[in-house]
Amino acid sequence: IKHFSIIAEHLLPGEEVFMTFIGLHNYQSMTKHDSNFAYAITNKRIIMAQKQTIAGEKLQTVYLDNVNDITFSSGLALGVMTIDTIKETFNVGLDKKSAKAINAKAVELLHSLKDNESEAAPAADAPAQQAVSAADEILKFKQLLDAGVITQEEFNAKKAQLLGL
Repeated sequence: IKHFSIIAEHLLPGEEVFMTFIGLHNYQSMTKHDSNFAYAITNKRIIMAQKQTIAGEKLQTVYLDNVNDITFSSGLALGVMTIDTIKETFNVGLDKKSAKAINAKAVELLHSLKDNESEAAPAADAPAQQAVSAADEILKFKQLLDAGVITQEEFNAKKAQLLGL
């Protein structure tokens, strides 16, 4: 619980936690790792935190845009989930009984969050596309004005309509 309290303290406004788990951070072997860390996958990032025994804390975050892949391997005693990012790789040692389930859920969640993010991106571009098409329409009507097909008043009225004035 002490490790998770650090995550709770460092959540950003509007950040939602979708998954949490405990694992051996920077796992290399049963005797070589950075001990237990709490992990949280949110709608924005992966947070890794450890409350240290005497004083202080360790906190690392990786924004979802920087996650390349998550892979899994299984050994005799533990399963290892590898989080590959743009800058570094994190090996998380997990108890063998739940390692596959934690990895599968993390992969599913990250793909879901990235899919939602990519679906939201075209919606953000929609106003720009409307502005471009309105500008194109105004240019067309300007050509009609220059050719004498429509009057200045008709051009001004259509321009105001397209610009929402």
